[in-house]
Amino acid sequence: MLTTYDELLCHQTVDTFDTVATSAREWTERIWFSAHDTVGRYQLIAGFGHYPNRNIMDAFACFVIDGKTQYCVRASRELRPGFDRVSVGPLSYEVIEPLRAVRLSVADNPYGLSCSIDFKAAMMPHEEEAQTAKFRGRVLENVKRYVQVGRPSGWVRADGQEITVDAASWRAERDHSWGIRRGGGVPETGVQPGEVPQGYLYNFILAQFEDWGVTYHTRESWDSRTLAFSGAIMYPPEAGKEEKKMVRVDHNYTFKPDVRHINGGAVVLYPEEGEPVELSIKPLSVCHIRAGGYFGFRGFTHGLWMGPEYLDGFKLDLTDLNTFKEVSFLEDFMCEFRCGAETGFGIVELVLIGKYPKYGYLSY
Repeated sequence: MLTTYDELLCHQTVDTFDTVATSAREWTERIWFSAHDTVGRYQLIAGFGHYPNRNIMDAFACFVIDGKTQYCVRASRELRPGFDRVSVGPLSYEVIEPLRAVRLSVADNPYGLSCSIDFKAAMMPHEEEAQTAKFRGRVLENVKRYVQVGRPSGWVRADGQEITVDAASWRAERDHSWGIRRGGGVPETGVQPGEVPQGYLYNFILAQFEDWGVTYHTRESWDSRTLAFSGAIMYPPEAGKEEKKMVRVDHNYTFKPDVRHINGGAVVLYPEEGEPVELSIKPLSVCHIRAGGYFGFRGFTHGLWMGPEYLDGFKLDLTDLNTFKEVSFLEDFMCEFRCGAETGFGIVELVLIGKYPKYGYLSY
């Protein structure tokens, strides 16, 4: 099937753009978008998933106010024939200028959350090393990703209250990934199940200071052995500097006593050359992105067929202990970062499953 992408001189296979180079149904292309103020009152996370071998596209937006209330809108649709349209129900995403500017929109809908936010890049994007994983010869994951920090502008409306998003007091982050991805849709039947690890740590940060940005992505086994790592210091385009590659990280987080949520910590990043970069981390707010469909929540899972068109939404009371426990698993922590006398802001993701003795978790 021809799409608008086929007008471009960038084909890499003898096929049209609506066909990817593998028949693996796990092939996923995802967009993640983050915008928040710098004091911890407001935090918005949105995402889009594109699954050409499942004929599905889905999307979500989650917005947290004062750490107490989280609004959620989720949508899914049949991918074709609208293959080249990055919109699902009221949610849409537009590239204004490649690698420089994008726009997230959530139109009015029955669930009380809408927005229009423009992202303008503050730094050049970082292209991560590919994350790959196999189990007994079978590819579980083979994903490429780039990440970028920027300044947002626009507005968010929740239950009729309109909040102005301005570049002076808000920050934004985004990523774009594609490849064979684990954790999406319903597990495949009739195949050997994947390995259940004794313990596993996933940790990602993406933050910006006034004149530079920082990111890393690490995966570790229960004994703190690195399985995958990518990281860099990024600079504004006008700085005329190439990014500085990081080769490893030492992390030292502290956790809440009753849930595996960070409540502080520090990390040290080591470059290929030069002095280490040490960051202290203080969470200011948290958005529970499991509610958006990561690994499944209330019947909605990324990559799951929901019919030709689907839309739902709800409001979560995060002060209710049962609701908090139900939605907790994968979170985006909006944090204040300090490096010497400099202060920055950004996102920390951390998932810790099973045992991990470094942080005192000794059992599954």
